[in-house]
Amino acid sequence: MVRAPRTYLVTGGAGFIGSHLAEAPLVRGDRVRILDNFSTGRRENLKTVSGLELLEGDIREVETCARAAAGCSGIFHQAALGSVPRSVSDPATTFAVNLTGTLNVFLAGRANGCERVVYASSSSVYGSDATLPKTEERIGQPLSPYAASKRSGELLAQAFAHCYGTTMVGLRYFNVYGPRQDPDSPYAAVIPLFFKAALSGQPATVFGDGEQTRDFTYVGDVVEANLAAMDSPLPGGSSLILNIGAGRRTTVNDLWKAVADAAGYEGPPVHAPARAGDVRDSLADLRLAAERIGYTPRVGIGEGLGKAFAYYRGVAAGAAGTDPSSAR
Repeated sequence: MVRAPRTYLVTGGAGFIGSHLAEAPLVRGDRVRILDNFSTGRRENLKTVSGLELLEGDIREVETCARAAAGCSGIFHQAALGSVPRSVSDPATTFAVNLTGTLNVFLAGRANGCERVVYASSSSVYGSDATLPKTEERIGQPLSPYAASKRSGELLAQAFAHCYGTTMVGLRYFNVYGPRQDPDSPYAAVIPLFFKAALSGQPATVFGDGEQTRDFTYVGDVVEANLAAMDSPLPGGSSLILNIGAGRRTTVNDLWKAVADAAGYEGPPVHAPARAGDVRDSLADLRLAAERIGYTPRVGIGEGLGKAFAYYRGVAAGAAGTDPSSAR
């Protein structure tokens, strides 16, 4: 039996993860509406995506969220203000976007009868708990306002499921990377920063001793997890929180070596003091995600870095006005 096309809202759909996610339902014949205020999202992320509806607006505006969710059967809520350091310097804006904005999206979904909301959470909620791997039922104290905002969003989702019967699925992302991740933001993530440095012939900055570990997760796996979370049979009104990672740890020092080798850069990084709010180690336990939505990561760190390198090499070549195919 052929399923009738559905309409999905992707908040933050012009962002790094959101733009990849917006493409996927279109490929299978569904309709996609994007809501983005372009504060961190970029229009060029959408230049290869055709057939979607774009609504420019801010999730902090209740009426905008209501308009965006009209006629949608499900919402992929990706809009957020990321970065631990940014949240430490400006916690008020972080909470205005990540909690009040999330409340507005949830309210819009409820008012428009959306069957399910799949929302982006973060591995940062594990905070001070040093247990590895990270299991969904065990969290520590939040170490940053960003972590607190994401945990607050999870609690809000649980309340909505209980009070209003909307099925809510939270995905705790572990260090997502891949093409379109912005290396030029003042709060850029480590992998795009490393590629930008290496391709420019410059040493990267490593905070702390570099032996801290992260579970780096390729963006394509995150997209598959979102689709599975939206499509998997779950009881109506249920609330679920799942780890979405690669299930493997990589030290920051090893990451720099892999990036530098790919880019042909020889030289050590520059070390700086550890940053406030950063966790020491991270590793996802993926058993619950496999059980509930069938999630299994497909792209290992080597393959994923290769895909990211091809993208950043093209960006660097384009900026230099050269043929990307000839860039090292």
